[in-house]
Amino acid sequence: MLVCDFILRSLEQYPDKTAVIFQDDELSYKDLAEKIGRLAAGLKDLDIKQGEYVALLLPNHLEFTTSYFALNFIGAPVVPINPMLKGPEIQYILQDCKAVAIITIAPFAPLIDSIKRSLPHLRKVIIIGEQSTPEQVNYSSLFAYDADLSRPSVDVEDISACLFTSGTTGKPKGVMLTHKNLVFDTEMVTKAIGVDHKERYLGVLPFYHAFAGTVCILAPACTGASVVILDRFMPKSTVECIKKHKVTIFPAVPAIYAAILQAAKNTDPNDFASLRMFVSGGAAMPLEMMRTLEDRYGIVVLEGNGPTETSPISYVNRLELRKHGSVGPPLPGVQVKIVDENDNELPVTAVGEIVVKGDNVMKGYLNRPDDTAACMRGGWFHTGDLGMVDEDGYVYIVDRKKDLIIVGGFNVYPREVEEVLYQHPAVMEAAVVGIPDQMRGEVPKAFIVLKAGAEATPKELINFCREKLADFKCPRQIEFREELPKGANGKILKRVLKMELQNI
Repeated sequence: MLVCDFILRSLEQYPDKTAVIFQDDELSYKDLAEKIGRLAAGLKDLDIKQGEYVALLLPNHLEFTTSYFALNFIGAPVVPINPMLKGPEIQYILQDCKAVAIITIAPFAPLIDSIKRSLPHLRKVIIIGEQSTPEQVNYSSLFAYDADLSRPSVDVEDISACLFTSGTTGKPKGVMLTHKNLVFDTEMVTKAIGVDHKERYLGVLPFYHAFAGTVCILAPACTGASVVILDRFMPKSTVECIKKHKVTIFPAVPAIYAAILQAAKNTDPNDFASLRMFVSGGAAMPLEMMRTLEDRYGIVVLEGNGPTETSPISYVNRLELRKHGSVGPPLPGVQVKIVDENDNELPVTAVGEIVVKGDNVMKGYLNRPDDTAACMRGGWFHTGDLGMVDEDGYVYIVDRKKDLIIVGGFNVYPREVEEVLYQHPAVMEAAVVGIPDQMRGEVPKAFIVLKAGAEATPKELINFCREKLADFKCPRQIEFREELPKGANGKILKRVLKMELQNI
């Protein structure tokens, strides 16, 4: 089964049922399939071929969903890009995947045009809205074709989507997810949490994110359910949307739930009367937050988790048995074990690295065979998370093996931030660690040693980072030090900095 088969199956079973609601548009599966088929035909006419990568640089719009499925109908792997990234970051991703086309909105047209000259593979720039140059293709012109919903001649092991996630070196890595990966994960998730065609999902998570891709785009199409798309998260409008459209499933990261709780203290619980469940992922949900959500609104929280490399969900709690503090048992057909540093399996309740095996595990990292081999030792994907499994098979994530910082569900690797800080002429040494944040879970903090005689302010360094990095990656705090703690080999000891912060 291919990703595009979700649309074909729902078209056959539920042609007149609402598929997508976005602003003033409400499309049935018949309407959505027509748009997807027309766009697929238009993309083929641009000579985009099977196996060629196409990037989506889009906010949460109807066009994201339409483009995502249209590209799958022509066998072109989708490369969703975070719109918060800056020019050099976007350029790197387009170079690495050799994207032949990009679909984006008018505000990004000048930026793409400015970097296009360094992207020889980028043949087509498709603009939703006003073009900035005559060479750019107007998105609406691609719908002037008869709908083509023929299945591409691709294999289930071919790439459906390539999602870029920061690596340990700070450079993004393309996670190659096949049709088999995404179809398996989506079908197992919907089975595990017990959802069907009667559901109405809220699509407020950013669609370029792996969690949203599976739960907000693929899951509704898989079951013939509906999705209500919000282009941005605002607590008040989100609550109003849930009430107006009678949303039943609210997938989000803990930072969104925290904002809902903070901004909606006087919200009538009846505003959430239609909701059956909160589905949380992307970062660990604090137990107190989970209890508050459930007590205040009387709605169950199902927490799950898994890295992008596992499509991305590997484990999720079940309605029939939830364990607070756990991310649940593995999905049906997914194996999980805990191993030591030598990959020996550890007994129940022992803490070690969580490794995963199943049809949801990625094909590999794009253009990175060594990284792929390193994380797929023995046929198991090594998540880098430290955790344990209890007697019932429920997984608990207790720490992270690397220095990953999770900001509102988004991964930030300190070295990427440090490399930017080192580019500032006043900086001699830099170390970035995560500090607790009530809204986002964690935010980066940078410890800086300035060069002799040099001067800089925290605001100056933060603004310097914002010129080169997405805002969520930038330090929220800067602390200047005379020196940083180091080991015998001269390596900066971040664990010492973290311990100092805990003792403050």
